[in-house]
Amino acid sequence: MSLTIPTNLSKPMLKPKLSSPLATKLPRTMVFCSASQTPNPTPEKISTASPMQAFSAALALSSILLGSAPMPAVADISGLTPCKDSKQFAKREKQQIKKLESSLKLYAPDSAPALAINATIEKTQRRFANYGKQGLLCGSDGLPHLIVSGDQRHWGEFITPGILFLYIAGWIGWVGRSYLIAIRDDKKPTQKEIIIDVPLATSLVFRGFIWPVAAYRELVNGELIAKDV
Repeated sequence: MSLTIPTNLSKPMLKPKLSSPLATKLPRTMVFCSASQTPNPTPEKISTASPMQAFSAALALSSILLGSAPMPAVADISGLTPCKDSKQFAKREKQQIKKLESSLKLYAPDSAPALAINATIEKTQRRFANYGKQGLLCGSDGLPHLIVSGDQRHWGEFITPGILFLYIAGWIGWVGRSYLIAIRDDKKPTQKEIIIDVPLATSLVFRGFIWPVAAYRELVNGELIAKDV
């Protein structure tokens, strides 16, 4: 970029016409004044002002260009990569299998320890293969990480097992509560707490599958919570 400084300062400086498309994007603080409003520049001031003006113009132009260009989006989640594409994940699988194979050499091929080690090797390979097929994400350590942000693509990692855990825990608690309520009018309720009445407990176990519906019904009827004595 080159700047031309007029030598005849007796005439007012005309406002240049900017035909570039960037003319409309120039900052409004850049104004042009006449020579009568500015002192007569000396050669020393002219030589030092020209580079500064060029630098300011280049800086404004670069800010406009960079501001209009969108930044690239990052598609990963906290730097995690799919386990099937992770080198550290594959390295961990090789290390575990290699350790099991080294232990396998210490036993005869048809011995019980060798058969157990072979079964462990198959389980290890199946486990790593399932991790890769399920779309789990691994970190730089090669270990799978669970995504608990609520992303529907990763519901099978946390939300679905969490709901299943709450259902099973509630089922066990509901059956135990129903058993205690059923034996409280017995002659020896403490004895039935020590020695479980199997037929009664079995019937309550099967009825406990619908514990959310039963709990809601008792909540509406006021039977879920004991009344103050």
